[in-house]
Amino acid sequence: MPPPTVLIVDDEEMVRRPIRVCLEEAGYQVVEAGDGAEAQLRFTEGADLVLLDYRLPDTDGLTLLRRLKTQAPDLAVIMLTAYSTIERAVAAMKEGAFHFVHKPCDLDELKTLVDLAMETARLRRDVKELRERQSAPFAFDQIVGASAAIREVKELLRKIAASPASTIVLFGESGTGKDLAAKAIHFNSARASRPFMNITCSALPEALLESELFGHERGAFTDAKQRKLGLLELADGGTVFLDEFTEMPPALQAKLLRFLEERAFKRVGGLEDLRVDVRVIAATNRDLEEAVREGVLRRDLYYRLKVLPVRMPPLRERLDDIPLLAEHFVSSFNREFRKRVRGVSDEGLALLRTHPWEGNVRELRNAIERAMLFAESEQLERADFPSLGAALPRAGFQLPPEGIDLEALERSLVVQALEREAGNRTRAAALLGMSRDQMRYRVEKFGLKD
Repeated sequence: MPPPTVLIVDDEEMVRRPIRVCLEEAGYQVVEAGDGAEAQLRFTEGADLVLLDYRLPDTDGLTLLRRLKTQAPDLAVIMLTAYSTIERAVAAMKEGAFHFVHKPCDLDELKTLVDLAMETARLRRDVKELRERQSAPFAFDQIVGASAAIREVKELLRKIAASPASTIVLFGESGTGKDLAAKAIHFNSARASRPFMNITCSALPEALLESELFGHERGAFTDAKQRKLGLLELADGGTVFLDEFTEMPPALQAKLLRFLEERAFKRVGGLEDLRVDVRVIAATNRDLEEAVREGVLRRDLYYRLKVLPVRMPPLRERLDDIPLLAEHFVSSFNREFRKRVRGVSDEGLALLRTHPWEGNVRELRNAIERAMLFAESEQLERADFPSLGAALPRAGFQLPPEGIDLEALERSLVVQALEREAGNRTRAAALLGMSRDQMRYRVEKFGLKD
């Protein structure tokens, strides 16, 4: 790997020379420029850090600094000047300079400063790359589909992500991808570097849900032995996703409404108003107007959330997306299960298109997961989807009137195979016609112990 490159921009060769020698001895590659025009040319050839004089024959250092930072926002720049003032230093730092050094330079101090600037720039690049990798699974193209319905939704989500909107409501049937939409909004917004906190409101009793959201003070209730920060505080600058928010009790809905209106709240048992900058994304599988009529959702909260409503369409309204979704899930499970299934056959796709999909995309994903686990051919065939009405693989088998719980059946088969083979996963996997990795996956999924 080539050494880092430092560009020295100064019109005095007697200034550049000792700096060049010092940095070359430290292992850096050094290039020089005597004015702004030459600096621009040298910079296009590549530089990791720039030592930039404040005064140049054809321009001033601040103007050139702005130009370079426009081309490379993460570039490390150290300003040099023989006329150092606090005002100049402040101006340079505001324009993005890493530091400001008075000439003549102490070479040891300058070398240490260059090392620090290089390390800081490297860490910033690493953090940026890490954030990009973390957000990649939530890019808008991960919302799979090309139908008019899903294209319209993705375009709306893009606009919301780029906007300063602080309150959004997602609604639609279970399994339509509301959680994925919420993450896409967050990770494609200016808040992406800040926390994404989510909570399923139906999963907790009222008192615990209030404490999770707003936090509590020590002694607020019997078990409150110390102060606890709630999700709203922890997510400051980021996003809070309230899934199934219509399951909140009315009293807690009122407290949420107050926060949305005033951007302030009190911890449970607290007296002080706390203010945070949080985007709230609420989601529900209920019809919002019906929830208001039934008294499940407060009318005032409904109107506060209705500013930016996004309806996630059910799968039956986007049947043309089924081949793309199937291909996406097959590819995903190929990686997870280490298989090489080439996709779904035409007959298999025809079956998938005729199923009602009451569980929407989540149900489709589960159906393909089951098919992938037991598939033996290069393609998923109609017979690989018995729960969707395909012929069952074993001749003479009669479906009982009450139907079959396929997941329970799979678990039972795995348990029986392990018992028959005395816990030997390799032999148990062979007994069921699957690989050891597939067996390991099922053992972990069903929480089985050897």
